[in-house]
Amino acid sequence: MSKQDWQGKHVTVAGLGVSGIPAARVLYGLGAVVTVVNDGDDERSRAQAAELEAQGITVRLGDGATLPESTELIVTTPGWKPDKPLFAAAAEAGVPVWGDVELAWRLRGPDAAPWLAVTGTNGKTTTVRMLASILEAAGLRTAAVGNIGVSLLDAVLGDETYDVLAVELSSYQLHWAPSLRAHSAAVLNLAPDHLDWHGSMEAYVADKGRIYEGNRIACVYNAADPATEDLVRDADVEEGCRAIGFTLGTPGPSQLGVVDGILVDRAFVANRQKQAQELAEVTDVNPPAPHNIANALAAAALARAFGVEPRAVRDGLRAFRPDAHRIEHVADVASVAYIDDSKATNTHAAEASLAAYDPIVWIAGGLAKGATFDELVTGAAKRLRGVVLMGADRALIREALARHAPEVPVVDLDRTDTGAMSEAVREAARLARPGDTVLMAPACASMDMFANYNKRGEAFADAVRALADESA
Repeated sequence: MSKQDWQGKHVTVAGLGVSGIPAARVLYGLGAVVTVVNDGDDERSRAQAAELEAQGITVRLGDGATLPESTELIVTTPGWKPDKPLFAAAAEAGVPVWGDVELAWRLRGPDAAPWLAVTGTNGKTTTVRMLASILEAAGLRTAAVGNIGVSLLDAVLGDETYDVLAVELSSYQLHWAPSLRAHSAAVLNLAPDHLDWHGSMEAYVADKGRIYEGNRIACVYNAADPATEDLVRDADVEEGCRAIGFTLGTPGPSQLGVVDGILVDRAFVANRQKQAQELAEVTDVNPPAPHNIANALAAAALARAFGVEPRAVRDGLRAFRPDAHRIEHVADVASVAYIDDSKATNTHAAEASLAAYDPIVWIAGGLAKGATFDELVTGAAKRLRGVVLMGADRALIREALARHAPEVPVVDLDRTDTGAMSEAVREAARLARPGDTVLMAPACASMDMFANYNKRGEAFADAVRALADESA
């Protein structure tokens, strides 16, 4: 859309916050008549509203249900659920609803950088950052953007020019992005998550699958997760777009995989039936845990779809450093490794983390978000030296342990204050033996005790360092 298309257009922005405020400012700058509606009317919201109103933007606090008069378009923040009354009113009035991703897509210029897009229940941020590192190693101007924290609006409208963008997209964002058409895209995995927002697993999966719509070159799927391949089959893509799988085993034609400790490509080679291109060694992946190798293969597949040479894949993976609180090694104390995976906020993420170590003293618990733990405990039982439980919903994990791993010692910390982490680390150290791993992979959200998973991870790291100081 050109700038002239926005002049005088009445646009309602649903929600303040990290995406609503930038969207309102961008739209106002384009000449739109902008009204922001927000459910909340707290001190923070009032301060944000005052800033916007000083710029000429109308803000209505405490009323997120009523469609403002003359609204021609709604731009919503990702957190607003589809069943909001505002959206029902918009549907009745024939008013379209876009998310911030859709807005960014529509505002791209004619020479805009193509998007290599990534979604999935777990691993999105790591994969996108790996992809950006590989693209940079290839000498391309790129950035990791989207749900990763860097606004797509900033990337699309800023002064910086890019050759290609590595884009992380959540299911929320994809729900409101009907016209997005990526160069190539990947769905890493699918497991129950955010079902309260989507309403069902089927709706959640369908929104994830939107990332494949209109792909031009490659739809990358996880060969170990058949549901991701099903989404590729169902997608309406451009003629010639290919399905590219990734696997931790030996790859077949049109797949990337692992052979004798080497990441190899049988998709983007001249003779897929008989040839494989070496890309990197497993030891080039940091850390080389199985789920992280899968992330690396997905990133490599997208990079290869964009024409990146094998050497850049290797160099990019070697240069990559994971974000904090993602299977992060904190310290070794008395020959026991302490690993912070606070980002494992659901059972699927914790399952991947638990599969990377043996034997384990597992620190778990928090807000379960409706999850069940029987399958997780059953799969990990043989690896567990002991378990330390904390947080509001720890009883759900304790009960699953009693059913499926009754011989594993369990310490149940009946406290939910932030100081409980120090006690949890001390109890884990008591259970551990030399050569063990103490793994904090909670399988739960953190908000019962901590502001976010970052604060929980920092508390774990602080407690481990204090233990190390005492042992020195």
